[in-house]
Amino acid sequence: MVLIGLPGCGKSTVGRQLAKRLNTAFQDTDAVITDRIGMPIRSFFEQEGEERFREIEHRVLAEFLDGGYQGVLATGGGIVLRDDNRECLRQARSVVYLRASPDDLVRRLRHDRQRPLLQVSDPLKRLRELYAVRDPLYRDVATFVIDTGRPSVSMLANLIATQLELDAANGRAC
Repeated sequence: MVLIGLPGCGKSTVGRQLAKRLNTAFQDTDAVITDRIGMPIRSFFEQEGEERFREIEHRVLAEFLDGGYQGVLATGGGIVLRDDNRECLRQARSVVYLRASPDDLVRRLRHDRQRPLLQVSDPLKRLRELYAVRDPLYRDVATFVIDTGRPSVSMLANLIATQLELDAANGRAC
């Protein structure tokens, strides 16, 4: 199962909790990429550019999904920007879009200096721009959407687990 959504929506945090609840493995594509490139993603963006990062990101996603990964996979917020990534995601068992409003995200991320696309003078404006472009792409590949709003991490993990169980009970592969 794959988690998608804007930066800061909780993919990694909720993903870890969900993996524990489901008694399965957890992986984060950004952590795998960081290990491979040997530096923080922000530094890589500055040195190599976003397009080079997106190429590596695609390879990592394809390795997980083509390899039949069975755990919870958190992805980077921009994973949906490439057509080939969206096609990979459409083939995944379950894709959960953790939807968060730009206003909620700016509150969560106000002290975060590690996200390269948010290191701008007006992060709220940037998050609104990202949301406008990415929300339709997330929706296009999502099996279901969970609004992150105010629920706790454990509540979000429980909501997702319940949805997965309902899908399985209704005969849809998870």
